[in-house]
Amino acid sequence: MPELPEVETIRRGITPHVVGKKITDVIIRDRRLRRPIPKGLEKKLIGRKLRDLERRAKYLIFYFDRGALILHLGMTGSLRILTRDIPPGKHDHVDFVFGKKTRLRFRDPRRFGCILWTEDNPQQHELLRNLGPEPLGKELTGDYLFVKSRKRTQAIKAFLMDSRIISGVGNIYANEALFTAGIHPGKKAGRITRAQCTKLVAGIKDVLKRAIAKGGTTLRDYVNSEGEPGYFRLELKVYDRKGLPCYRCGTLIKSQRHGQRSSFYCPRCQR
Repeated sequence: MPELPEVETIRRGITPHVVGKKITDVIIRDRRLRRPIPKGLEKKLIGRKLRDLERRAKYLIFYFDRGALILHLGMTGSLRILTRDIPPGKHDHVDFVFGKKTRLRFRDPRRFGCILWTEDNPQQHELLRNLGPEPLGKELTGDYLFVKSRKRTQAIKAFLMDSRIISGVGNIYANEALFTAGIHPGKKAGRITRAQCTKLVAGIKDVLKRAIAKGGTTLRDYVNSEGEPGYFRLELKVYDRKGLPCYRCGTLIKSQRHGQRSSFYCPRCQR
């Protein structure tokens, strides 16, 4: 699943090609996504100018002069800019046409993504209104995390991935942030000290910023006709490195399951 840095990279990559332009056509080939694409969406969008494109957690919000489109990539979704009319593939479900030539094509082989429309404040949509603070925002502090974690018995990694606590911290970056902070992923959230919470928040922000910065080198990949989006691969310290030596101490990386997701950690560096 695309995580927050990938979604932010997509937002930055497609923004120059679509913001400020009017939609001249919408081609929907298959409405059967996680939530069906609303009927009549084509008529609502054609002729409207895209004013802005923002990210909230892992959602993209397309702000038009009246109303907003909310898009989630799901497990396998991708967006690609096309500058000429290229025949769609089997899983190319939607084309948004801007001006005469620019197409924003949505592809989703497993159809777990969603494309929704609202004429109300999109931040108050049922999918967004209960999200926690953005991990890179000022609202996420060590004190905030400390207060929220009190008396919580779930593993700290599962706690970090709860979108009601922090919006958009996925499995990869939760593993990496915990390694940076020296905290075992299975430790109970309520046992994390205030100092550890401060260190953990710093780790979350650092790993996400580095991932986004590294993703910036792939922006050109969003303007072509084939292949997968230009997702980068961060130089990961623990994620998916089970059995390999820790970069810090040489101890072999181990893996456990927490909240139905795999956790990777160094048994010596993370306590």
